[in-house]
Amino acid sequence: MWGQMGLVAKGVAVVLFIMSMWSIGVAIERIFTFTQARNQSKLFAPQVAKHLRDGRLKDAINLASSKNYRYSHLAKVVLAGLQEYQFQKESGGAALQREDLMDTVRRSIQRAAALTASDLKKGVAALATIGSTAPFVGLIGTVVGVINAFTGITSSGSSGIGAVSAGIAEALVETALGLVVAIPAVWFYNYLTGRIEYFNVEMDNSSSELVDYFIRQTS
Repeated sequence: MWGQMGLVAKGVAVVLFIMSMWSIGVAIERIFTFTQARNQSKLFAPQVAKHLRDGRLKDAINLASSKNYRYSHLAKVVLAGLQEYQFQKESGGAALQREDLMDTVRRSIQRAAALTASDLKKGVAALATIGSTAPFVGLIGTVVGVINAFTGITSSGSSGIGAVSAGIAEALVETALGLVVAIPAVWFYNYLTGRIEYFNVEMDNSSSELVDYFIRQTS
């Protein structure tokens, strides 16, 4: 069948293969990253909470900046808040009103959360693009296959199955390839989007808890 395909049909098949490999690669990389983020955050949360309860701010900062938690989304957000709070304290920020100090820390945490959320979304948009466009790319091959089928009828002067079978088979294969590429991409996109939303909720909760901790420390 590959030998009987025209250049356009072969080009469509190659494009679909590249899109498939791209979506699978993104999905594997994101799933690995998200798994590491979840596991490292589960280990990080109780340890940093213990340091904060004991008032060991520098130990908490060292823990959050450790390479052991480089994938943890919670560590990135908490680290930004702790560093900003320590900087304000050591640079004379203690003279600020508590509300101003908390606003400064809160903005630092929000910036870190936004950057972390953007990093978590890296590559996920490509899955949405592939999932939405792959069927249409396959449709191009389908149209070309149908055209070849009619060309076969014209060339042979017969409308029998033998004259159109190659073109129809080519059209159906291209349609199937488009769906095979699109369906997993949509599945992966929906799954990863759900994980990102869960991570965002975790970062929001951790940010609120950290700000509450700083409020108690400055009261």
